[in-house]
Amino acid sequence: MPVRKILIVDDSATNRHGLSEMLSRHGYRCSLAASGKEAIEKAKSEKPDMILMDVVMPDMDGFQATRAITRDEETKHIPVILCTSKNLETDRIWGVRQGAKDYVLKPVDEKDLLSKITKLR
Repeated sequence: MPVRKILIVDDSATNRHGLSEMLSRHGYRCSLAASGKEAIEKAKSEKPDMILMDVVMPDMDGFQATRAITRDEETKHIPVILCTSKNLETDRIWGVRQGAKDYVLKPVDEKDLLSKITKLR
């Protein structure tokens, strides 16, 4: 199934806006969430084709939200790409263990992100 609608999850309005603008230029429809809890709710209600998930957020971090989304029968089919400034190999491994399909670093390289989205098709 091709990726058309992407849920962007980040507690920073600037990051949400920047990623949305970037992806919209390439024909993706974007939905936004400001927290892990909101991401879980929107994953269930909007059924996006993919989720771009920040890791460092208050209340519920991206690892926790990814785990909840990828282990829920209703949403486990939605691929999650973690989008974070956390650049340790242990973070990458932990993200994959939580169910993430890939990992991109901030600041996001447009070509790299588009390549990873295309691989999910």
